[in-house]
Amino acid sequence: MTLTESTTGTQQGTVVDGPALWSAQAQMPSILGRQLVIERGEGSYIFTAEGRRLFDGTAGLWHANVGHSHPELAQAAYDQMLKLETYHVFQRYANDRAIELGERLAAISPIERAKAILNSGGSDAIDVACKLARRHWQREGRGSKQIILSREHSYHGLHAYGTSIAGLDFNREGMGTDSLVPETARVSFDDIAQVEATILSIGAESIAAIVSEPIQGTGGVNPPAPGYLEGLQRLAREHDILLIVDEVITGFGRTGEWFASQRYGLEPDMVTFAKGVTSGYAPLGGVLVAPRLWEPFYVDDAATPIFRHGATYAGHATAAAVAIANLDVIERDGLVPRVRELEQVLRRELDALQQRSEAVVDVRVAGFLGGISLDERLDNARVSDRAVELGFITRPLRGNTLQLSPPFIVSDQEVVDYVAAIEQAITEEAAK
Repeated sequence: MTLTESTTGTQQGTVVDGPALWSAQAQMPSILGRQLVIERGEGSYIFTAEGRRLFDGTAGLWHANVGHSHPELAQAAYDQMLKLETYHVFQRYANDRAIELGERLAAISPIERAKAILNSGGSDAIDVACKLARRHWQREGRGSKQIILSREHSYHGLHAYGTSIAGLDFNREGMGTDSLVPETARVSFDDIAQVEATILSIGAESIAAIVSEPIQGTGGVNPPAPGYLEGLQRLAREHDILLIVDEVITGFGRTGEWFASQRYGLEPDMVTFAKGVTSGYAPLGGVLVAPRLWEPFYVDDAATPIFRHGATYAGHATAAAVAIANLDVIERDGLVPRVRELEQVLRRELDALQQRSEAVVDVRVAGFLGGISLDERLDNARVSDRAVELGFITRPLRGNTLQLSPPFIVSDQEVVDYVAAIEQAITEEAAK
């Protein structure tokens, strides 16, 4: 990679130039010259342009559930593109694969009689869900219910609504306002009594919905505190607030059930999804919607309102075909029950790691998701970099945490080797 330096365009120092691609979520000068350019993947491994083989311990960004370069998913995309790359689903038009995927999703949904709104990813899904929540209450004649509540440390993408409701304040820094969408507020991520106090302080007559990840991902891999999700559902029902469960990370098997809502006994009004629906092979996300929300828009009457949602690639035929193939692989290969087995292996290895290492202050496991919180004297980014040098990818997250979320296809031994490599990286960093 070629870097050039320039003194133009800034009063603060030398500009370090590089590739035209502006990387996401990066402090650019700190990554230029040391970027890992990924050229190909195979199963649970990726390969850099320099030929290095790395164990993908984060499944990309939580999505490569069936592993990389799966021939059946590639074939599904190829076959569909030769037949019809896509056609939009606006008004009276639809395409057969979008309809088929909608039926498939409804069959495994944690919401009975769900309708599926399809779009291009998780951030899209959050925008649609939050808008539908407000549209619902407007249609009900209760237009004061506009505020969307979300949890501290939560992450819901980076569209305008996701940026506004995120519990990670740094994602709003420099935007000129505390919230791009003003009608938002944060609640405690683990104390249900504080959530109730916030609801009473704001007033339920002003609150449209509560959005929650069942297991917080980017916020530090935080499983729910005992009774928290049940309490959140109870408060939503008692105060007539919609419950939106963000399953962008946890959906499609990551917790040992099709959806974490099923694992935790939740009955949401909406579920947002993405990532695992295609295992990342095509950009697709959406919202599963309960009857109380969709039925008023389906009444056979000239006065029935329209919910103005939709994007060019909503219901993209090739993306839908890939999703269907992905669900076929997950079902046929028994990957959802396999996740339950892998959860036990990961839990055993992380518990043992914590017992051996004073540098590990906490470990958390829920499904095939793990988080390792390090002593504040260690830098989780440096530990992550060292793990890459050892051939294993982990990711530094909030709370000095390391993320572990490999593909569902890994062996028990690969999980053992992965944790061992992270332990070596932690031990070396602690010795400095």
